[in-house]
Amino acid sequence: MSENLFHGLLPTSIFNMSSLQVLSFRNNSLSGSLPKDMCSGHSNLPRWLRVLRLSYNKFDGEISSRLGQCSHLELISLSHNNFVGNVPGGIGNLSSLVDLFMFENLLHGPVPTSIFNISSLQVVSFWNNSLSGNLPVDLCSHNNLPELSELDLSYNKFDGDIPSSLGQCLQLESIDLSDNGFVGNVPGGIGNLSSLLNLYMNNNLLRGPIPISIFNISSLEVVSFSYPENLPLGMCDNNNLPRLRELYLDYNKFDGEIPSSLGQCSQIEWISISNNGFVGNMPSEIGNLSSLVKIFMSNNLLHGSIPYAIGNLSELSYLDLHSNKLRGEIPPSLCNLRYLEYLHLSHNSLEGSIPHCLGNFSRVLFLLHLKENLFHGLIPATFTKGCLLESLNLNGNKLEGALPKSLVHCRNLQVLDVGNNEIEDMFPCHIARFEHDDYISHNEFTGILPARYLENFVSMINVKENKAEESNWFSYYEESMEFVLKGVELPIVRLLITFTTIDMSDNRFSGAIPQSIGNLNSLRYFNMSRNNITGNIPASLGNMSILESLDLSSNRLVGEIPLQLTKLTFLSKLNLSFNNLDGQIPQSSTGQFPTFDNTSYMGNSALCGLPLTKKCNQDNVSSLVPV
Repeated sequence: MSENLFHGLLPTSIFNMSSLQVLSFRNNSLSGSLPKDMCSGHSNLPRWLRVLRLSYNKFDGEISSRLGQCSHLELISLSHNNFVGNVPGGIGNLSSLVDLFMFENLLHGPVPTSIFNISSLQVVSFWNNSLSGNLPVDLCSHNNLPELSELDLSYNKFDGDIPSSLGQCLQLESIDLSDNGFVGNVPGGIGNLSSLLNLYMNNNLLRGPIPISIFNISSLEVVSFSYPENLPLGMCDNNNLPRLRELYLDYNKFDGEIPSSLGQCSQIEWISISNNGFVGNMPSEIGNLSSLVKIFMSNNLLHGSIPYAIGNLSELSYLDLHSNKLRGEIPPSLCNLRYLEYLHLSHNSLEGSIPHCLGNFSRVLFLLHLKENLFHGLIPATFTKGCLLESLNLNGNKLEGALPKSLVHCRNLQVLDVGNNEIEDMFPCHIARFEHDDYISHNEFTGILPARYLENFVSMINVKENKAEESNWFSYYEESMEFVLKGVELPIVRLLITFTTIDMSDNRFSGAIPQSIGNLNSLRYFNMSRNNITGNIPASLGNMSILESLDLSSNRLVGEIPLQLTKLTFLSKLNLSFNNLDGQIPQSSTGQFPTFDNTSYMGNSALCGLPLTKKCNQDNVSSLVPV
């Protein structure tokens, strides 16, 4: 009865069916506790039950200590529930048990050592619980587990050394001990596991070198380590790892150069070595890896140029080299990468012009980030119809000219950041109708603010919080953007949340802020500082109920501060300084307004009232205190 919509309690009468061999209610919404006597002498189950599969439900309570009396059990699957307490020691009595799945529960305490004496056991999976303690020193000694092929204890609280006897479980194909507190060295005996396919030991407290013998396991497909030591220079020499597909070494303290022998791991599809201290050049031998799909090498100390041979990687879809010390131009061979979806080269010292082919790639490319480099010239005007680009970040370069009108084809754009360049243009009306956050600050945009286009920022009206989660590229992308308030650049990190921003600061826009701006009721950050904006502050700003930051400083605004701004209960940053505002600052005993100091209002000689020291006369205070 698996894969249905059953809910509520499992009838206890089921456990009295004397001929029952398979009990399977996987993937329903069943709840409650299992009977404590389910396998005791009061039940008919012990005689024949071979399969107990209750995973992916909502069961809770403790797992019955009598489970070990169902002596014919071959498979136990209680995963993805809410079981608590200890793993019953009686399970060690199940001499016919082959598969034991208890992952994703709330179990704690040690795993009973008797479980590791079941000679028939092939799979042990306890990942994502709160299990703790040491693993038995003799885990695989004395031929205890001759059939064990998969051991997954990841995302728990195990500690102590990894038993050296692990290398004696010769049938092991997958080991996952990641995200625990294991210490000491990785046992060299693991190199004897000639059938091993997957080895995950990342996010522990291990030390010492990775045993070179591990890189001689010809069957190995996935390797994931957390280590403070260097990689073996000959890790892929002599076709040592002919089946290696994925290499994960992120968030470590690796230093030294990336081994050029990596280019001999001919089947590798995914290299992820970000957030380390790798130095030197990016090996050109990587261009030999014809199966390579994803490269993540960000946040290292790599220098030199991007290898021309990168253009040989005809299957490459992700290239992430941000936050290194790379120099030179983007190699023209990059234009050969027709499947490129994600290109992140921000925070380097790359120079030259942006290749026009990157605009042509926009029918597959959904992220293009070249922030904080030395690129100059024009932004490519080759964005094509059917453009899939969702995030374009060119902030902090020396780009000039106008925003290309071909950006009108990029209807999926969620982030547009061209701030801190030398762009000269009128307000980019051709892109304002689409759904994206806009950062066009620190350029030379001119012209009157067009009300009809600000009204068309549809991404900032009635936004649902889960909208951004529809795009899975955010799981790889986290980059800080700067939002300037009171002269201070505040980092804003883009994550899996809905984030709506307009930043037009430090340009030469003129005219009045339209009353229709208040329709953007999902706006969180609004910055029009350091322009030539005139007229009054629109009272409709008070309709932006989730606005968190408002900066209209260094303009030529006049009149009083609207009382409606006191309704903005989420407003944590306010800067109205250096304008021509007058009258009393609105007073409120609730909300955020009482928290703002005089720096929010300085440079407006006709303003009065707290927090300024200038007092108001009776004419000023008539209508500026909430009723």
